[in-house]
Amino acid sequence: MQGSLSIERMCQIGQVSRASFYRSLKRAAPTEEDMEVRAAIHGIVVEHRRRYGYRRVTAELRKRGWVINRKRVARIMREDNLLAAQPQAFVVTTDSDHELEVYLNLARRMELTGVNQLWVADITYIRLRNEFVYLAAILDGYSRKVVGWALDRSLAARLAIAALTDAITHRQPAPGLVHHSDRGVQYAASDYVGILKKHQIIPSMSRPANPYDNASCESFFKTLKREEIYAHTYTDLDHLRANMEEFIQRYYNSCRLHSALGYCSPEEFERAAVTQTPSLGATLSFGRHGKIYRSDNEKPTEAGSPRHRVDESSVGYSLAGWSPPEPASASPTGNILKKMRPFEQ
Repeated sequence: MQGSLSIERMCQIGQVSRASFYRSLKRAAPTEEDMEVRAAIHGIVVEHRRRYGYRRVTAELRKRGWVINRKRVARIMREDNLLAAQPQAFVVTTDSDHELEVYLNLARRMELTGVNQLWVADITYIRLRNEFVYLAAILDGYSRKVVGWALDRSLAARLAIAALTDAITHRQPAPGLVHHSDRGVQYAASDYVGILKKHQIIPSMSRPANPYDNASCESFFKTLKREEIYAHTYTDLDHLRANMEEFIQRYYNSCRLHSALGYCSPEEFERAAVTQTPSLGATLSFGRHGKIYRSDNEKPTEAGSPRHRVDESSVGYSLAGWSPPEPASASPTGNILKKMRPFEQ
């Protein structure tokens, strides 16, 4: 096309510098590497149905062998209109105005070392075309995996019971598991608590008006609504249930990368945990008193016994507060499975 004219001569005729010519040429014809990066980003976004933001896209690229900066990924996604869908406002569905028994908050005192030590449960609403339905979910506090869930048109206790039954059926937890929830009437109902005690599961409940105690379940609902619910339109409950099965079992638990898990999926995280040294159980910590160990053999050796304040009993618990019965084990059985006294923070 340029005939016998050189690049230098054409730049002189056009009154532009050679540097400007090469810059414009680079903008007009992106490099092969840049096109490969864009193609990989497009593939990840399409694969995950625009559920991933630039941070998870960057993590996925790095797992596939790319050396790339997340700022570059964010720029490309913004230029190609690939940014993830944004969340909508949160609506509270908890009814804690009841006179049923509530339980001590054990979840915030636990240091988890493996699966089936802590389950976290909650309920949220989902808006369909002509009605509202409700989802109850139970997550493993260690791996963030959804271990049980149920859908219903009612907020009655049967919704929470169905999710709990699903979780117990699939996981078969050993005695001593802690089940944490808010103070909703569904979780305080006698039928629900009866199932927990039948399987020797210890109930735990959040402090009043404190959603942070249930943060992992709230995070799951946020992800579910942003990446699945708000991105689709469902005709009825059966349509939603089929898509929920696909999202939870085949995507969220098995494929989706979690920043809290070092950008692993829950099932991948659990598989990695199994290969490590077997855990002896979680530890409990009650304020200034330190950890409670499963047995005396695990206690660190110290010179002398700890000193207590005058308002404390001989076992190290404040006489002014609630004292759990015989706190000798981090995975309590026996006496601790008896009904706990109501606990108000």
